[in-house]
Amino acid sequence: MNEGSRCKIVQGHVPGVSEASCVQVSGDESIHARTDAYFNRTADIVRRFGDQTVTYAFFIRRPVISAPGLMLQWLENVAIQRGIMIEAEVVHPEGEWVGAGEPIVYVTGSFADLANLETLALQRLGSPCVAAHRAYQMALSLPKASFLAMEARHCAGFDMQEMMSYGASVGSRAAQREGAVGFIGNANDATAAFFGQQYGYGTMPHALIGYAGSTLRAAEIFHETFPDIDLVVLVDYFGREMTDALAVCERFPELAASGRLSVRLDTHGGRFMEGLDPQESYAVLDRNVPEALRRYRSDKELRHLIGTGVSAAAIWRMREALDEAGWSRVKIVVSSGFGVTKCASMADAGAPIDVVGTGSFIPERWGETYATADIVSYNGRESVKIGREFLLPSVRRLEAEKKK
Repeated sequence: MNEGSRCKIVQGHVPGVSEASCVQVSGDESIHARTDAYFNRTADIVRRFGDQTVTYAFFIRRPVISAPGLMLQWLENVAIQRGIMIEAEVVHPEGEWVGAGEPIVYVTGSFADLANLETLALQRLGSPCVAAHRAYQMALSLPKASFLAMEARHCAGFDMQEMMSYGASVGSRAAQREGAVGFIGNANDATAAFFGQQYGYGTMPHALIGYAGSTLRAAEIFHETFPDIDLVVLVDYFGREMTDALAVCERFPELAASGRLSVRLDTHGGRFMEGLDPQESYAVLDRNVPEALRRYRSDKELRHLIGTGVSAAAIWRMREALDEAGWSRVKIVVSSGFGVTKCASMADAGAPIDVVGTGSFIPERWGETYATADIVSYNGRESVKIGREFLLPSVRRLEAEKKK
């Protein structure tokens, strides 16, 4: 916390926030231009007719994992720049489960100062909380697998990327407290610190394989350039996943034997992995996890098990092929649509996954990310619009006492 700040944000600074960050403040003119006009006009009216100390309750209409850090950091930065007092009471600390409609944070300060901050504060709260919840669910579904955050390419600019990466890190830490491996890193340097890393992870895109002319040659030139980095080889470019994976193992037996070689399955949904079709996919699962096929599931879940792309059958077949060839220490990295449902399906099938690369913690239904703020107190007098009484601090205290 900056000692010169009059802000009493209890969250403190968020580790990993970059210089080009959504928590930076561009000045009052920028805030005025980007907020809703009626908030600017409200601030003008309050200054004319008399300011009051107000308390806002911030909440989301669906269950989430609390991730208020970026919003609180932004409010602190505004307080420092404006030389004003903003106090925050975090009801649900970062990483805690929050029920639908429960206040996450109470923010108190001058009505004239806070009025035109609401829009921009809300932008920094809702989506990280939902992303945190999704990342938490994914990590708990596959507690023994490591996850890599690969959301950047799917984001609408860096602000969104930072919020999604922060949310994933919060959800991951919540899952880690329950025994999951969780997210061990991400795909770029800018937000790596959220995951306790200095740099992003990654080896080769499909483009490098196209450039090299073969999967094996791409592995060779990568290893020659970066000999100290563990080798993760994409094997779906030519549709010869098992053939190319085994060829790379034969070429780099020391890496394979020492656990420094991984094969990444990223087969798209338009075809089956090499050697598979519907009948063979059923056979693979029947050999390894027959009970997974005997439980009722939706069509979508069934596709995750025996369909095209990176299915549970594909992962099991790759594991079989590697083990049969004597490469039991070669890891399997998977990507391609690993969201909450697919992770749960993979868990149900006991898929032998070592690492999941995914950006699918990005909320699927953006309307669920909308955070809301209501004033619940004016100069110490509780007041809120009809239907939102559940936000009042006195109501929250009564509910808390009943639970004791």
